[in-house]
Amino acid sequence: MNMVVCVKRVPDTSESEVHIDASGKDIDKSRLSFGINECDNYAVEEAIQIKERLEGNVTVISLGGKDSDEVIRMALAKGGDDAIRLEDDAFAGGDALAVAKALAGAVKGLEYDIVFTGALTDDDGYAAVPVALAELLGVPHATYVKKVEILEPGKKAKVGRELEGGLMEFLEIDMPCVLGIQTGINEPRYASFKGIKQAAKKEIAVKSAADLGLDAADIGEAGSWAVLEQFTPPVVGEMAEILEGEPDETAAKLAGILKEKGLV
Repeated sequence: MNMVVCVKRVPDTSESEVHIDASGKDIDKSRLSFGINECDNYAVEEAIQIKERLEGNVTVISLGGKDSDEVIRMALAKGGDDAIRLEDDAFAGGDALAVAKALAGAVKGLEYDIVFTGALTDDDGYAAVPVALAELLGVPHATYVKKVEILEPGKKAKVGRELEGGLMEFLEIDMPCVLGIQTGINEPRYASFKGIKQAAKKEIAVKSAADLGLDAADIGEAGSWAVLEQFTPPVVGEMAEILEGEPDETAAKLAGILKEKGLV
């Protein structure tokens, strides 16, 4: 079984006050700590567990600068075999589709049975990369996956997808495929001291857009369908207005307010 795991280095904002930076297009990260995206951590663990059961190879891929080596090496320390980091100014400012294009460019040069990603990222939460990546690779996908059972190595798997209300959907999927992993599918391990020492010696192949045969016009901000223009803090407005009365009466009031504010 050959597997690829896509990981991302993200800031931890869970217990920090977030401020918009001077550019207006990002947050001030100077006092934030960074680590692997939570869902990606579970994806790494799932790939390693499958490798331990069935043997195979795990390649870790991340898009980002030198700082991303931190999360790449941690994945290697846990049991990953090879690593690729995608770094190029042309990748900057990309939306989920542009990110998927970059990842697809790297994955296409590999032999793989499963590409694992996190179901969504902690920073933007779009949950679009695994779906877009599968479409670009031309393979089936499943996302919000909380159970993976290999039925025929290299050919077929059974996955359980988390739905609303705690429901699970089970389906069979052909390989190669892309799986977006949800938190809770397993319990991510800690890297051993031996693993960390071994990972420090492994080579991380750095590839540019040109190395992947990608046109700068198709990636990054230039190749994005959605472009971030500016962050703005929420406007503090008046208290909520409670509409009272019969349904027909309150519906008419609501329609009037929406028209008055130009929302319809």
